[in-house]
Amino acid sequence: MTPDLSIVIVSYNVCDLLAGCLDSIRAGGVHIASRDTGPQHGAQTEVIVVESGSPDNTADMLRESYRWVRLIEPGRNMGFAGGSNTGIDASGGRYVLVLNPDTRPLDGALPAMIDYMDAHPKVGALGPELLNPDGTIQPSRRRFPTLWTAFCEDTVFMPLAPRRVFDRYFMRDTDETQTVEVDWVQGTALLVRREVIEQVGGFDERFFMYSEEIDWQRRIKAAGWRVVHLPDAQVIHYGGKSSEQVGARRDIYYHTSKASYFTKHYGWAAGQAVRIVLLANFAIKLGIEGGKWLVGHKRPLRRQRVSAYLKVLRSGLRG
Repeated sequence: MTPDLSIVIVSYNVCDLLAGCLDSIRAGGVHIASRDTGPQHGAQTEVIVVESGSPDNTADMLRESYRWVRLIEPGRNMGFAGGSNTGIDASGGRYVLVLNPDTRPLDGALPAMIDYMDAHPKVGALGPELLNPDGTIQPSRRRFPTLWTAFCEDTVFMPLAPRRVFDRYFMRDTDETQTVEVDWVQGTALLVRREVIEQVGGFDERFFMYSEEIDWQRRIKAAGWRVVHLPDAQVIHYGGKSSEQVGARRDIYYHTSKASYFTKHYGWAAGQAVRIVLLANFAIKLGIEGGKWLVGHKRPLRRQRVSAYLKVLRSGLRG
């Protein structure tokens, strides 16, 4: 039987969080058919985990305790985009949910997302409401970034941006608790219609990590589909547990992808401008941290940051 829903999870070295995610999926009102499950009701669901060569015991855990999960081991870390595409290519559901392993869909979230998509055939992609572990809202709705956004977000230049820049970007002019059409939602939990994937393709694998979901949803909207944020479906997100393990590489991935996004959609000059401003940001941070090290303020911390910023600058943010 063709499943209604394929859940694709790319996992790297987050064994315990992945187990919690899988347990919440199994308890979340969908039917996962396998020899290990009894009668259930709800959407027919398959779960695919792409294991990115984790040094922990993730693969063994899945084989021993989660035999209803389809495990794919490419033998290397393909990045979020490449790993997700591998899982998507192996899936067969009418809908594909790309889900981070550090999440826990709350009871009823998955059926609510499927029901909404079934009732709204023009919606090509959908994101649930993300919650912090304490139950507060984790903003996940966005409008497409502008050059102002790229120059200032997560940089020392952020205080220079007019308030309206980030009010627009974070959609502060709309009610977080209402179902609204958006430009894009975070790829933490992103449900996409199979027909959309067949039309526009999967993630652009030139984005190893970060900005791939913005690019994907930009292509989805350009093809005439709507993207919606659905607060009636809620997912707890523990936040960045895979990416925070890679130190300076996180900054390299994040900012390189940002420059690559602007190169792809706004042209070479825009991409170069973003890259130069972001490198200037790290040069300023390097100077600040080096100065604090010289005066003896928390020297181990300053040494760590100086090392990280030097690695970013040496990369040139070129991948």
